[in-house]
Amino acid sequence: MKVLSLKLKEDIFNEVEKIVQEIQISRNAYINRALELYNKLNQRKSLKKQLEKESKAVKDISLSILSEFEKLEDELS
Repeated sequence: MKVLSLKLKEDIFNEVEKIVQEIQISRNAYINRALELYNKLNQRKSLKKQLEKESKAVKDISLSILSEFEKLEDELS
């Protein structure tokens, strides 16, 4: 486990202290869970952005192929 020193805004620190007392876990465990959730959120955002980009690329290619098939169909008609 890595050791980390950080500075928190006083209002955030006070809110964390209140919550950890209510749910009875250590501050360290709470911050670890919060960071884990935040990491997952950012990973999802990154995957969503990548999927949107790749979907657009596939869409453009699919429309191009469809256009080619329509031209062939028109020629055969």
